[in-house]
Amino acid sequence: MHTIIQHARTLSDREFAVLAMDDLAFVKPQPENGTPGFAIYAADGTQIGWSERREVAFAAVVQHDMEPVSVH
Repeated sequence: MHTIIQHARTLSDREFAVLAMDDLAFVKPQPENGTPGFAIYAADGTQIGWSERREVAFAAVVQHDMEPVSVH
């Protein structure tokens, strides 16, 4: 455990910022083909899903072992 803490202290600001980013997905209101809905984005900005309903978008994120974050 001590080694992990020592390593964490050596991370650059950028490395620290992206730590655990694979565990997050962002859900934001976004129409698709004129239909209101919610886009799901990976932390790197890649769209990975879409749903007409916010609850379904959040459920899909959780189902894939990620933490949903709402973006307005």
